[in-house]
Amino acid sequence: MAKPRRSPNNFLASLSSSDFKFLQPHLKLIELPHEAVLFETGASVKNVYFPHSGIISLVVPLSGGQMIEAAMIGHDSVVGASSALDGRISLNNGIVQLPGAASVMPVVPFRKAAEQSDTFRTALIRHEQVLFVQAQQSAACNASHKVEARMARWLLRARDLSSEDTIRLTQEFFSQMLGVQRTHVSTIANSLQKLGLIKYNRGHVQITDLRGLRDEACECYKTVKSHYDRLLH
Repeated sequence: MAKPRRSPNNFLASLSSSDFKFLQPHLKLIELPHEAVLFETGASVKNVYFPHSGIISLVVPLSGGQMIEAAMIGHDSVVGASSALDGRISLNNGIVQLPGAASVMPVVPFRKAAEQSDTFRTALIRHEQVLFVQAQQSAACNASHKVEARMARWLLRARDLSSEDTIRLTQEFFSQMLGVQRTHVSTIANSLQKLGLIKYNRGHVQITDLRGLRDEACECYKTVKSHYDRLLH
């Protein structure tokens, strides 16, 4: 009989017993409310988050008030890990995109674990690499691909992290994640709806044709997914 996973978070579940035992006394289960700001650009990172459910977006704020998403993190990884690799100041905002739950711990014991364990540091570096891949691919995607393909990519990534075909998002938040004007969100979503790929009502997107949505998405979805599989599995 298979042993139960020690955590719904893939990063914690992948650690060796000795590494996990070092972290375990410091872990606390919390709720992740929708649109909660976990940290801001230029601020000290005080906590590290291990999502069990929900999605956290790493976004870059611009002077005009816009925000551009660089990466999405869910139960597959860890948020704030760079603090253990001497990145004590956040380079972006961390915002809860879809509500859920997470284990959280202070940075200090997390950093001590990284200093004491080579295997722990290796795991951290791999997860930071996949976040870099996401950010790099996101920049290329925003510059090169049509917005319908980007929305399809985004929805597929959100589905992978939430394991749900219905995704709840406000129009404003969706516009920030895609880097488009709020008034354009309905037009873009309606284009995918006419193709029979989704059903869209304000605040709700239901994926109705998963295969078709994958065909509509740009290459970036498969590229990022293949890097995740190679680096983390």
